[in-house]
Amino acid sequence: MAIPHAKPAEVIDVSPPGSDLKSAQTTTLVKTDAIEVIRLVLLTGKEVKPHEVPGEITVQCLEGKVAFCAGDSECELTAGKLIYLAGSDEHSLRAVEDASLLVTILLKHKA
Repeated sequence: MAIPHAKPAEVIDVSPPGSDLKSAQTTTLVKTDAIEVIRLVLLTGKEVKPHEVPGEITVQCLEGKVAFCAGDSECELTAGKLIYLAGSDEHSLRAVEDASLLVTILLKHKA
């Protein structure tokens, strides 16, 4: 069975899970041929190993705190902070505190 994603013009609640964060799950909210939008949930100490995606991405911290590594640099993302990466930039994340993030990936450019 296919995972349901938002339809065009459907309103999606991306509010931080708050007290429900520990039971929240990573979810793909939107997926088309051109973009993918994911709510990523990382509990303290959990990691997303180094990887890359072909398209440009943004990662916005909705709540909590993560260490975000891109190339040789590391920064801290906290609520309200956003980072942009060009396509094929290797990156990784580690939750310093329980966190939820909104990740947008450009899968391909429109011609």
